[in-house]
Amino acid sequence: MNGTPPTIPIRPVADEAALYEIRKKIYPRSVHGWFAAWRWALVFLTQAIYYGLPWLSWNARQAVLFDLAARKFYIFGLVFWPQDVIYLSALLILSALALFLFTAVAGRLWCGYACPQTVYTEIFLWIERRIEGDRLARIRLDASPLSARKLGAKTLKHAAWVAVALWTGYTFVGYFTPIRDLGLRALALQLGPWETFWVLFYAAATYGNAGFMREQVCKYLCPYARFQGVMFDKDTLVITYDRARGEPRGSRSKSVRPRERGLGDCVDCGICVQVCPTGIDIRQGLQYECIGCAACIDGCNQVMDKMGYAPGLIRYATESALAQGFDRRTMWRRVFRPRTLVYLSGLLIVAAAASGSLVMRSPLKVDVIRDRGALAREAAPGIIENVYRLQIMNTDEEPRSFTIAAVGLPRLSVVGVEQPVAVGAAETRLLPLRVQAPVEEEGSGTKPGPHKIEFIVQAVNDDKVVRHEQSSFIIPR
Repeated sequence: MNGTPPTIPIRPVADEAALYEIRKKIYPRSVHGWFAAWRWALVFLTQAIYYGLPWLSWNARQAVLFDLAARKFYIFGLVFWPQDVIYLSALLILSALALFLFTAVAGRLWCGYACPQTVYTEIFLWIERRIEGDRLARIRLDASPLSARKLGAKTLKHAAWVAVALWTGYTFVGYFTPIRDLGLRALALQLGPWETFWVLFYAAATYGNAGFMREQVCKYLCPYARFQGVMFDKDTLVITYDRARGEPRGSRSKSVRPRERGLGDCVDCGICVQVCPTGIDIRQGLQYECIGCAACIDGCNQVMDKMGYAPGLIRYATESALAQGFDRRTMWRRVFRPRTLVYLSGLLIVAAAASGSLVMRSPLKVDVIRDRGALAREAAPGIIENVYRLQIMNTDEEPRSFTIAAVGLPRLSVVGVEQPVAVGAAETRLLPLRVQAPVEEEGSGTKPGPHKIEFIVQAVNDDKVVRHEQSSFIIPR
């Protein structure tokens, strides 16, 4: 009791878990096979569409252009306006239903074959392999001390990455600004601040995500990796390792018969891990990091072929098929189950409704706005006048002329505008106009108060192009 605080013994901690894991760089090995061919086919297809669409012309303009300044969105022969947001909603619903359907049928098909992160990682990895070599060569190069060869290879690789990233950013902005004009101004160093920002921003995102972050985006940033599990069930096709066939694993020569040694077909070569872009071992079971690229299937099949074993030790299968030994026909029949049929039906219904709406879509849109500054006034003895503003949108790419009429009250007339009204191709015209009605004797239907009227805007020489818009006509007391 001399005032000295008691000494508390400190026990050594056996295992101390870090708050985060330091990233270990992954060096995916190149692989060839059926799924790799499909993956590269989709890389070529998606990039041909992305890089090629802005350069196509249609009706003397860019075929696909989202002109935010003019609030017009051109997609080949269609011109969309902000009022057509319903089609954007339909597109988002279709995308969601398609994602649900593909995930319920065969897991992360989108991630493995068409996701921009996967596509650009494949492109950047291809550049890296061409310059630095395959997996072992890249590992040795990174581990070697700095030299002229290493500096030259790294500089060339990053220069190629930057070139691809800048072209990607330039193409992205080319969807919102005419790409040919954008290129001419870029060469003359006359890009605006916002155009410069978005080119560099998108380029930096591509360079960072595909060149450095890679699997980290899929594992930690992408929300799909987290909620995909709730979209799977026992009849979802996923990439699986046939444990019953492969275990116990072990290395052996080609001449050894595995069953006589008590071994499975897995030779424990590690190829499935080496080719995986996220660095997982599929033999440990399905993991959220798996993006469904099927590189492990191609790699394993190559080894099985060299060993003289049957392919498919790692393959697309369902949990039910592995557990109950279903044949291929039974497995596929259970894949198309009520859940997937509901998704497919919803997808087809929404697609049919959106397509039908586009086919029957009128090229004329009309908005009627009352003039709040002068609701009603007496234009002449016995004549009441209301003031309106009509916004006429010609969404077609040919100029049209329109007549304007109003009905709903006796002897209602439209004045103050010269008819027919000409509206240019894919243009909007705002018209102030007046509507007049004579005030009749009591009992004729023109009592004081608001009265429903209808504006009829009709295209000249085309009876099918017509819009009926409701409004009100006020007769003061």
